[in-house]
Amino acid sequence: MSNLKSATLILVALALTACATSHVMIGQARPPISPEEVQVYTRPPNMPYEEIARLQTSSGGSFSFTAQSKTDAVIKRLKTEAAKLGANGVLLEGIGDQPSGSIGTGGGTSRTRAAVLSVGA
Repeated sequence: MSNLKSATLILVALALTACATSHVMIGQARPPISPEEVQVYTRPPNMPYEEIARLQTSSGGSFSFTAQSKTDAVIKRLKTEAAKLGANGVLLEGIGDQPSGSIGTGGGTSRTRAAVLSVGA
């Protein structure tokens, strides 16, 4: 029975760390906003902006299986983290897949790097 508890604890710990998002502050954070107010950019906006932070996140722990659902999970996490920093923009710098090592599951995660912006600053 203790082996089952140990295995369960390990799986929970892995799931929690798999969805970790890291950020490095570059500018000054602002008061938090709603994630719905955060715009996603694939190239720099055509208006003044200030870079607030650099983010890195993944779709790990989201139980997403298709490439689109993994990308959606990553975008949602980026917008949530940007909103916590008061940023109204996220500039995508790279999205890639990382295989999980599982055989036949189609597993893996999407990983993303992004700049967190205050657009119109």
